[in-house]
Amino acid sequence: MQSPKNESSSDTLPEYQDNIFISHLPPLLSQRELLNALASRPEFHERERKFPAQLRKHCIMRLGRYFEPLERQLQLAERFGMLLRQGYVGRNPQTNDYIRHLQSGAERIEAKSLHAPTRHPVVNTATSFALIGCSGIGKSKSMEKVLHQYPQCIQHSEPFSLMQIVWLKLDCPHQGSPKQLCINFFSAVDRLVGTNYFNWYGSRRASVDEMMVHMAHVANLHALGVLVIDEIQHLNKTKIGPDALLNFLVTLVNTIGVPVILIGTLSAVPLLQDNFRQARRASGLGSLIWDRMPKGKLWDYFIDQLWQHQWTRDVTPISPEIREVLYDESQGILDIVVKLFMLAQLRVVGIGSVRGTAEFLTPQLLRKVAREDFRIVRPMLDALRANDTKALRKYDDLQPLQLHIEQMIASAVEMRDSDIVQRTQTKGETLVSTSSVDELAQIRTALQMLGIAEDMTQILIEEACAQNLSADPLLLMAIISERLSARATKPIKQKPSKQKKSELRPDNDLRRIVALGKQGGQSGYQALLNAGFVKPPLLDIAA
Repeated sequence: MQSPKNESSSDTLPEYQDNIFISHLPPLLSQRELLNALASRPEFHERERKFPAQLRKHCIMRLGRYFEPLERQLQLAERFGMLLRQGYVGRNPQTNDYIRHLQSGAERIEAKSLHAPTRHPVVNTATSFALIGCSGIGKSKSMEKVLHQYPQCIQHSEPFSLMQIVWLKLDCPHQGSPKQLCINFFSAVDRLVGTNYFNWYGSRRASVDEMMVHMAHVANLHALGVLVIDEIQHLNKTKIGPDALLNFLVTLVNTIGVPVILIGTLSAVPLLQDNFRQARRASGLGSLIWDRMPKGKLWDYFIDQLWQHQWTRDVTPISPEIREVLYDESQGILDIVVKLFMLAQLRVVGIGSVRGTAEFLTPQLLRKVAREDFRIVRPMLDALRANDTKALRKYDDLQPLQLHIEQMIASAVEMRDSDIVQRTQTKGETLVSTSSVDELAQIRTALQMLGIAEDMTQILIEEACAQNLSADPLLLMAIISERLSARATKPIKQKPSKQKKSELRPDNDLRRIVALGKQGGQSGYQALLNAGFVKPPLLDIAA
C-alpha cells in the first residue's frame, strides 16, 4: 500500500497533474529506465564456480527467477501505462466526473441493471486490449512484471478518504460464469482493502444481474484503475457460451469506465474476434499477438545475456551450434530456453561431481535434457516447428509448463538416477557409492533377457528407485526380483500346473534363485547375493 505524495509525478500534463488518481502513481519512465525496472537478473559471481556441487545447484536455481525484458515487454508496459492513466481521466475526483460515476452506479443498483439509463451522463475515457499468445510464451509473467511497477493500493485522505485500487488481476472462471467472476472479485477486494463485500453482495441468493451491478459499483467506489482477466480461453469450454461474461466486461469498459485487459492463448482469438472486438472501444489500443521469438538480433542478445550465468566449473563459450540447438529445442519460447539452460547445468554439475569429469554444456547434452525433461510439452514444440496454428489450439489443456518444469527440477535435485552419490566418512576416508549409467543399462539388459518388455522394464526400475531413494543402486535388482517373484507366485496358487514350468527354469534364472532362496528362509537380495548376481555393499567390502 502506498500513501500519496505531495509533489506531482506527472507535472508535464495538466490532465494528469490535476487528477489525484494519476498524480500519485509512480512517475513515467523512459524506455531504458523501464527495461531496467522490469529486469530480474540473478546474482552471479565468478567465485561461485568454485563452490561445492551441492551449493552450485542452489545457485543454478536462481535462474528460475530470471527475466530479461525485450521489445514486446516494453511495448506491454507502455500500453498499460497509457490504459491506466487514460481511464482515470474520465474519473477525476477533483471535478464532478467521479461523483457522477458513483451516482450513476447507485441508480443502476436501484434498477438492478447495468444497462439502466442514468440521469447523470459521464465522459468515458476507458479503453482495453487483449494479449494473446501460445502457452508458455510468458504472457502472464510479463503482465505480472508490469503490474508490480505500480502499487496495488493507494490510501487517500484528501479531498476525501478513499482506498484506491490501482489494478486487480483475476483468472477467468473455468465455467465462464459472470457470477463466479463477481464472487472472485469481491473476495479479492476484501483481501486488499479489509472490507466485507463478499458477505454483503456475494450471497448465493443474489441474482447474476444484482452481483454484476454491485461489482461495477465497487470498482468505481475504489477507483479501480485496470481489471486484468487471465486465462480467457476458458470461455471456450463453457456450457452457457462466452457472450454473458464478455458482454459484462464490455459494459465495464463502455459504461462504467473501467479499463479491461484480457490475456489468453491462441484458442481465445475466435471468440474475441466474434464478440469482444465488436464492442465500442473494446480494442482502443489494439491487441498484442505474441508469437514465438524469431531468430535475429533480439534472440542473440537474450542468449548472450543468459549464457553469462554459468555455475559449472568449466566455462562453455557460446557457439553457433549451441545457439541453433537452443532455438530448435525451445522454438523461440524464452521461458523454455531459460529452463533448458537451468536443467542442463543441474545435469552436468551432478554428473561432474560423481565422475570427476569436465562440466561443459555440449549441444548433445542440451538435446538429451530437452528430449528427456520436455516430453510433456513436446507436442506443442512440434506444432511450433511445423508452424501449425490449429494444432497449437489443441494444447490449452497441456500441463502448465511451469508446473512441469518444477517437477523436472525436483527430480534433478533428488538425483535418483545415475548421478546419485553417497558419501560416508569412516576413519577419515571417504567412501563413494555410485550408480552409473552402465550399471542401470545392465539391469535393463538382464530384465529384457528374461522376456520383460522394454516399457515394463523402465517402470520396474523407476518403482524400485522411488521405493529406495537412499539405497545402494545395486540393490535395485533385488527389489525388482522380489516384485517379479511376487507376481509370478500369484498364478502358482491358482493354477498348480504352472509350478512344474517354474521347475524347468535354468539354474541361473533369477526367478528360480529368488524362489529357492525364499524356500530356505532367505530374502530375495540375500539369495542373489549368495549366487553372485549382486555385488556386496561397499561398506561390507571396506569392512
